[in-house]
Amino acid sequence: MNRPTTLRSVNALCRHALVPRDKLGELAEVASRYAVAITPVMADLIDPADLQDPVARQFVPDARERKEAPHERRDPIGDERFSPVEGVVHRYPDRVLLKIVNACAVYCRFCFRREMVGPGRGGLSPKALAAALGYIAGRPQIWEVILSGGDPLILSARRLKSVVAKIRAIPHVKVIRVHTRVPAVAPEHVDAALVRALRAKGKATFVVLHVNHPRELTAQARAACARFVDAGIPMLAQSVLLRGVNDDVETLGALMRKLVECRIKPYYLHHADLAPGTAHLRTTIAEGRALMRALHGRYSGLCQPSYVLDIPDGYGKSPIGPNYLSEDGATIEDFNGRRHIYPPR
Repeated sequence: MNRPTTLRSVNALCRHALVPRDKLGELAEVASRYAVAITPVMADLIDPADLQDPVARQFVPDARERKEAPHERRDPIGDERFSPVEGVVHRYPDRVLLKIVNACAVYCRFCFRREMVGPGRGGLSPKALAAALGYIAGRPQIWEVILSGGDPLILSARRLKSVVAKIRAIPHVKVIRVHTRVPAVAPEHVDAALVRALRAKGKATFVVLHVNHPRELTAQARAACARFVDAGIPMLAQSVLLRGVNDDVETLGALMRKLVECRIKPYYLHHADLAPGTAHLRTTIAEGRALMRALHGRYSGLCQPSYVLDIPDGYGKSPIGPNYLSEDGATIEDFNGRRHIYPPR
């Protein structure tokens, strides 16, 4: 029996009934600019009969991606502006992003790096990696290194182990954080060797899972995440607020609860970035704040992510969740919307 493979073209999506044949021309135009990849696990979750399937909306190309709004931009969060050497983004004083690979297991239709990632983009050469690590080693204020890309966990355990060992050798780096979608979209890749590769004696390692809908946390995904947690590697989660995917309180609450049940702490809920061709997937900030209000008090505190906006042009993340305190500090609102007087001292 042939082993299922990742779907990497609109023709492959058509053969699997994920896009209609009469849309191939316009979707091929989208795919020529923005990479396509849907792993077997994610393809199996999509209901071809549901035109608004929340998993499909994340991964299946949409003709609306051809339309670029005036305020959208190629580098929406300003990575390039804060990249002192290839592969490094140094936006905050105590931490850096180390982009070791420019490819992913799947390609999200809302990706803020969609102009920079894709098949054939490769990763850091040995020379570029050495320069990036030299930059980190030369700056004692860097306390945390975040492995990103692309998705670092598409690399082999051997390659990851080598990179982690080099970071571990930098005395002032105390925390290694890994941002990934792999445990959900390609859980078979998370084996014992990969988990061992991320463990760094004397350093704290965290894995941050990107997941947007509760259906993505399949039994295989939960098992993959458990391998990290059982090995002593804590997990957090970040999600992107997406129209038609998780922009209702029932879906968002179910996602957060399911994460906590997997021993994964919800960390960030990102307002979708101004990436080109993604307007149809963005909500308004007002809608996001209303959702956060609906979560508050009705779901456990463990289920509450921080709702954040990555300010365009590299000015960093800022929390944009709802406020419950009056401007004069005299009254505070509870989760039922009732106001209460609170003394100033």
